[in-house]
Amino acid sequence: MTAIGYAWIQDALGAPDFLGSWRARLAPVSRIERLADGTLLVPHKLAPEPTLVHQALFALKHEGVRLDLLLCALRRIEPEALVAQVQASPNGVYVRKLGHLWERWHRRRLPGLTGYSAASGYAPLFDPQACFVGPARRDARWRIEFNGLGELDFCPVVRKTPELMARIQKDILGQAQAFASEVGPAMLERALTWAYLSETEGSFAIEGEAPTHDKAARFAALLRQAHEKRPLTEVLLVQWQNATVSNPFDQAAQFRTEQNRLQKDVPGAAGVTYVPPAPDLAAELMGGLMALANQRPAALDALVHAAVVSFAFVFIHPFMDGNGRLSRFLLHHCLGQTGLLPPQFLLPVSVAMKRHEAHYLQALTAFSKPARQLCQVSWAGDEHYRYEWRADADPWFRYMDLTDAAAFTLDMAEASLGTHMRQEVAFLGLFDAVKRHIDARHDLRGSDLSNLIVTIHQNGGILSQGRRKRYAGRVQTQVLDAVERAVHRAMQGQPLEED
Repeated sequence: MTAIGYAWIQDALGAPDFLGSWRARLAPVSRIERLADGTLLVPHKLAPEPTLVHQALFALKHEGVRLDLLLCALRRIEPEALVAQVQASPNGVYVRKLGHLWERWHRRRLPGLTGYSAASGYAPLFDPQACFVGPARRDARWRIEFNGLGELDFCPVVRKTPELMARIQKDILGQAQAFASEVGPAMLERALTWAYLSETEGSFAIEGEAPTHDKAARFAALLRQAHEKRPLTEVLLVQWQNATVSNPFDQAAQFRTEQNRLQKDVPGAAGVTYVPPAPDLAAELMGGLMALANQRPAALDALVHAAVVSFAFVFIHPFMDGNGRLSRFLLHHCLGQTGLLPPQFLLPVSVAMKRHEAHYLQALTAFSKPARQLCQVSWAGDEHYRYEWRADADPWFRYMDLTDAAAFTLDMAEASLGTHMRQEVAFLGLFDAVKRHIDARHDLRGSDLSNLIVTIHQNGGILSQGRRKRYAGRVQTQVLDAVERAVHRAMQGQPLEED
């Protein structure tokens, strides 16, 4: 079972495995078949020649566009080999795509093709049926339309997998609009108060941090800015980074100018789990990311766009500190710019991410784990590390496949609305009903009643003996029983007044 196409190129280049299961291999089949996990089974009779140019042409035809592997291959393909393919099939769509990419990447024309110009209709580089695309930019020489989500210096990819498209069809942002109308302005305001507080706590909790009151207030204030129509700039991102980081020594003045890393609680190079791109490359990538964030392609779903911006930001890691928290804020910023949510509406995605932390880690490591192989790290003692990058490291950062990240984000958006927001509204309704019921029958301090309702609800409808002892000095036993009974009946969907 021999690897072919992109898998062959990956092996030939000794490149990290960013393909996962989305690879092609020869198999005893009569025709090309796609398995559920993305594996492409190819008959032996269709095997391409074992050269970079032939494998690249096969991959383009049968697997679509993988700019990371294609650009790495095009750095190694001799111009003469590609020219020979052009001369053999001057109007072939796949050889035209290779020629277009070679010339754009090398910023010069292929030698030996001075008078060449394709005599066929324009073809898109990315198949719009297979990937999300951006506006078409035409190359008249090759008759190719570059329609990536960005430009060649930064062009993340999101594949239209059946799983992702099914999630998009749920129209979560439309559901949010319906939810807001359903619950009404007063209840929505209370639910959003909870959402802002919970999103703040959740974002810190993901990083294992319990924020101080000042830290929480600063981040909550930042979240309130998500709906402000402001294009991303380095200055603005620096301002936001400063708002998320309280230590003045960790507050940035610009995008980082030194190498950073992510590290477990293991000393030395063995503990390094991810190395973001080198500072110069990171600054270049941020230019492309900000352009994409500020101008969502018309064909790109809003939540998918927000996911791309958020995850690409955290993988680029443009600051020395505060990147994770700021990446989750950018999700809200992108959604806030769309006008597709009610005013100041916030999906508490960090709450969902924290409760599905293993899935969040999986979405992050789908890129960060293979990317770790791009840089050799050695410990020089104390806090000093040496970083040796692969010569072809940059394409992997320029052309991130963020399909899994997008699917995860949509799952978290759905959970934050359909589960967490609705649960909070249901609790607020229960709280109001129980409070009215008890207030009409007993004289109880308002703060005590509120705390009792919350405590009993959190404990499954039961008031613990410890809590009973705590309130025994100021609340009668029969009143405690009445509150417990009312909360329990409300949780069971029963009338508060017993028959």
